[in-house]
Amino acid sequence: MNRLALTSLSFVALGAAGAAHAQTSVTLYGTIDTSITYVNHANGNKNLWALGNSSYGNLSGSRWGLKGAEDLGGGLKAIFQLESGFNPSTGASAQGDRLFGRQAYVGLTAAQYGSLTLGRQYDPLIDLVQGITEDNYFGSVFATPGDVDNYDNSFRVNNAVKYTTPVWNGLQAATMYSFGGIAGSTGSEQSYSAAVAYNNGPISLAGGYFYAANSQAGIGIRTTGWSSTSDGTFDGPINSGYASAHSLSIARAAAQYSLGLFTFGLGYSNSQYAPDASSVFRNTEKYNTGQGFVNYQLSPVLLLGLGYTYTHANGDASANYHQVSIGADYNLSKRTDVYMTAGWQHASGEQGDGTGGSMPAEASIGSYGYNGTATQTMFNLGLRHKF
Repeated sequence: MNRLALTSLSFVALGAAGAAHAQTSVTLYGTIDTSITYVNHANGNKNLWALGNSSYGNLSGSRWGLKGAEDLGGGLKAIFQLESGFNPSTGASAQGDRLFGRQAYVGLTAAQYGSLTLGRQYDPLIDLVQGITEDNYFGSVFATPGDVDNYDNSFRVNNAVKYTTPVWNGLQAATMYSFGGIAGSTGSEQSYSAAVAYNNGPISLAGGYFYAANSQAGIGIRTTGWSSTSDGTFDGPINSGYASAHSLSIARAAAQYSLGLFTFGLGYSNSQYAPDASSVFRNTEKYNTGQGFVNYQLSPVLLLGLGYTYTHANGDASANYHQVSIGADYNLSKRTDVYMTAGWQHASGEQGDGTGGSMPAEASIGSYGYNGTATQTMFNLGLRHKF
């Protein structure tokens, strides 16, 4: 889950050389989210009891970070953000043991012109589409099976230049390009994305597109995995057989409507893992996903949620995944909440096995990546604190 944490500790320095009006601020913030987790069929027919899980969070990924801004005058500000993910059960770094694996960027922003940022960042689909999905409220148990469409923000993008517009009467857009950085091969490992969102009263609409290219193997050399400016979204058995894809493309759209104490949401995505001559599979694997959810604010401190996700895979292999998810989140204070989430998933058909063949489809709830049988059940009882 990728909701930005609330911040509470700020260091402000007033005054700067040559500009007495300038102001610089740096904020330390973080989130710690962990749970007692039970998974039925976590590794084939085996059951699992654990503290925490492989996603390092349920409602939110655990992280700490620094962000800041310097007033440059004339409405222009310099901004930066450094954000590190970690596993609260062990203290280990997340995102491939990167120091600042969640975000690391610097940029410029102005209210009338928008923001330009450079570094390791979220892509525009996460910025503008994810916020009106159930992932924004209840996180990973509601994510697409295998997170094949990056619904739960399984990846970030390196070497990225991103521009985000101001909000015009509820309308906002963002575009991003990531340099592959491979001499003589401009397209190798590059990523690009664009998205647009509209928010007006109770209605929110958003959609966008993302594309990432894998590293190009030499003639006669087999691609064995994923190497790109995008980390990729290979969170378990559902799509791990396609890590040798030439490219990954994701088109997503979402809508949300608030009516009194109820919030309703719908979403659709199309994800395609396309091969080339170096891939271990031969036909593009396509995942079409439809999602719906309803939340009910039972009291000012208690939110309830129910969601359903259907994913159909076809092309290289054909499979169907049905997932039902529920959640309850109770706020003990503005910074601390306790929650319960649970999910059930059923899989049928065949999925790629990573060697060019296929195997029976395995259920794997959300973005957790646990190998299952044809069915899988998960339960989380968790505690989250923001600082």
